[in-house]
Amino acid sequence: MTAHFNHTIIASIDAAGMAEFYRDLLEADDAPAWGPFINVQIAAGVLLQFAAPPMEFPPQHYAYLLDDAHFDRAYAKITDRGWDHWADPQRSRPGEINHEHGGRGVYLLDPSGHYLELITQPYL
Repeated sequence: MTAHFNHTIIASIDAAGMAEFYRDLLEADDAPAWGPFINVQIAAGVLLQFAAPPMEFPPQHYAYLLDDAHFDRAYAKITDRGWDHWADPQRSRPGEINHEHGGRGVYLLDPSGHYLELITQPYL
């Protein structure tokens, strides 16, 4: 298998604000911006590109694998800032995390309404 995930464009109400949100929560690196894109880079060189689309967009789901220490820091930010979060994607367990797949996980919404999942163990 030689394919590797390289980048994605995340539709954003406020591209700069979204880039800052992800930079902070995911501890991402700054990356050069160009055209309509405000960019940040996460592990393995994956580029997250934020841009305002020319039309309305449906919410998407983005899952990020974090190590335990990073999860602890991210979850502390979520709770310290009073952000709504859930242990499940159906949002039936508010204010909780889950312990599925031998790790921990949490769901929240980003500033543009996309569903984020932070996990400490991959599904497979």
